[in-house]
Amino acid sequence: MNPAERALWYIESHLASELTLDEISGVAGVSRFHMVRAFAAATGFSVMRYVRARRLTEAARSLAAGAPDILNVALDAEYGSHEAFTRAFRDHFGLTPESVRGLACIEDLKLQEPIQMNSSIIENLDSPRFETTRPLLVAGVGERYNHENSAGIPGQWQRFHQVAEDIPHRVGGVAYGVCCNGDDAGNFDYIAGVEVSDFSDLPRPFFRVRIPEARYAVFSHREHISTIRRTVNTIWNQWLPASGFKLADAPNFERYDEKFDPVTGNGGFEIWIPVKE
Repeated sequence: MNPAERALWYIESHLASELTLDEISGVAGVSRFHMVRAFAAATGFSVMRYVRARRLTEAARSLAAGAPDILNVALDAEYGSHEAFTRAFRDHFGLTPESVRGLACIEDLKLQEPIQMNSSIIENLDSPRFETTRPLLVAGVGERYNHENSAGIPGQWQRFHQVAEDIPHRVGGVAYGVCCNGDDAGNFDYIAGVEVSDFSDLPRPFFRVRIPEARYAVFSHREHISTIRRTVNTIWNQWLPASGFKLADAPNFERYDEKFDPVTGNGGFEIWIPVKE
């Protein structure tokens, strides 16, 4: 089992128990930092949001079946009060627990069923090369995402290409897609940008990120860009756990050189993952 599969198994088999990111990461044998990214790469969800969605789904089933005591349902879903449960339930489904119990129907609810892991793993991922980056300054178009809404990244690149010429102090023609400032909830900043020599007079709409000198494992993605998730999933859930390396505390990024065609999505690019012994 890879880390995401271990996490899914543990979540589903302990859904009625208290679950923490530390506990799930420990069972999967990886750090919190690694777990958040590996799980999202495999499923499209952050770990704890998946846990909440699964618990609320099971709560909705109990209510539709006529559970007499909403507080008990709330406590079973690991909510400390009727009010907190009602708030989370309404935010997720758009209905109150009382409404769902009264309707006795869940057909129109957005239920989160257990994810059946059928990981699309590349059988023979090419071995990476290893490089130590020089410090880089990257400026461009930035957005804050979580792993459920990262489908907006292609549109972000379109916006970047419309304003790329307006970025001052640009260095070279290489573009970077930088993931940084991630948190345990699966939120992260993604910056579609270029290297610059100076941030001092960067206009306000543009985002900036410093990539420090670090050692990176560099993977080539030669297929169409739409298949990037398959490569990323293989890196996080197969290569890294078996590699003997740990994830270093630095941004990971994609590197697009002149061979990549942003119009067709062909030409290939590189995925850089910071590692340490």
